[in-house]
Parts: sequence; C-alpha cells; structure tokens
Amino acid sequence: MKEKNIIKIKRYESPCGVLMLGSFGNKLCLCDWQVEQHRDHVDRRLKRILKAEFEEGTSEILETAEQQLDEFFAGKRKEFNVPLLFVGTDFQKTVWNFLLKIPFGETISYGEMARCIGLPKAIRAVANANGANSMSIFAPCHRVIGSDRSLTGYGGGLAAKHFLLELEGSLMIKNNEYTLFR
Repeated sequence: MKEKNIIKIKRYESPCGVLMLGSFGNKLCLCDWQVEQHRDHVDRRLKRILKAEFEEGTSEILETAEQQLDEFFAGKRKEFNVPLLFVGTDFQKTVWNFLLKIPFGETISYGEMARCIGLPKAIRAVANANGANSMSIFAPCHRVIGSDRSLTGYGGGLAAKHFLLELEGSLMIKNNEYTLFR
C-alpha cells in the first residue's frame, strides 16, 4: 500500500491573528489565516493537488518560517527567504509570484497588478487569485488595495490588513481614519 504524502502543519500566533503554517517536503506550502473564510477550500486544494494529508507537527521549514515571522513582526525583517511552494493554477501562480515583487512598505491596486502581469482586463481574476493565496505575508497580498486606494477584503480580515500595512509603514491610522502613504 502506497503511503500518503504528508503536509506538516502548525499554528502560529501572530500579533494580528492565528496563522496555519504548512510544509511539504522542504518548502512552505501554507501560511493562511485560521479565520479565513476560504480555509476549507484552500485545505482541500492543497490535499488534492499534493495528494497529501495534514499532520500536526513541525519541520525545519516550519521552524524557519516561524523565526522569520517573529522577526517580521518585531520590525527586524523586511524580506523572507523561506522556499515557497505555490499550489494552484498557472494563472494563480503568476499572480502569487508577482506578489513577491511588491516591495515592503508599498501598495499596488488590483488594476495595476493586472496591467503588470499583462492582463489589464483581468482585474477580478487577479482579485480572486489574491483571495485564493495560501501564502499570506510571505506572498504579501495585504499590499494589494482597491483602485480608489481603499483597503478591500483580506483573508485575515481588514483589521489584520491594517495592522500589517501600519507595521510596514505604508499606513497611518489617526482618529480612526487611515492614510496610505505609498
């Protein structure tokens, strides 16, 4: 009988919510908000494509991811170097790889992102791919905003998106109103 592949999973308590981390082989394949409304969909996609089951535990990759997240939240890290495994369609992978190019402390709109990947009319598809991103923070979809500069949906909730953008210095909150700087 063939053994099932294993995705090692572990909870990570961030200052703005609980993340589920997952590693497959020697790559991080999951960093998703526990409260995310699409959690079940993301989990099913990972299990189906990787032909794997979840198993609670740890791995060298998960420990490295935790350390780098700790440094990020402490303001000591602006870039990550954990090897990532994107699990999705080719289009989704194109969008998620583009997220890696958005610099720390900067934002981009869904429309700008669609133009940058050469599909200017695919704004909704880009937004949907962002919503399906299972690598939050590492593939920084929190840096993607509405074309009117509004903070639109985020898997971890808008409070987490506010927190992350403020941590990166691209958002200032004053008197319950926010200002985006970049």
